[in-house]
Amino acid sequence: MKLKKRKIKYSAIFFFCWFVFLVFLIDGVLKFQTLVDYFGSYALVEVVLLLSVILPTCAVYRFTKEK
Repeated sequence: MKLKKRKIKYSAIFFFCWFVFLVFLIDGVLKFQTLVDYFGSYALVEVVLLLSVILPTCAVYRFTKEK
């Protein structure tokens, strides 16, 4: 698989914006400890949050059209 600069650029921009939004949402609005108490597992919450950033970023990379 050959990496394309344009696709990486769009994926990186999406990753940064989505990561900042999730950090604001989880740490500011929902409170991380509340989520841990609700789900009962720190590891589960961390894995879900990481996947919610990584999977959409991979999708943006995959579906970005190259000229």
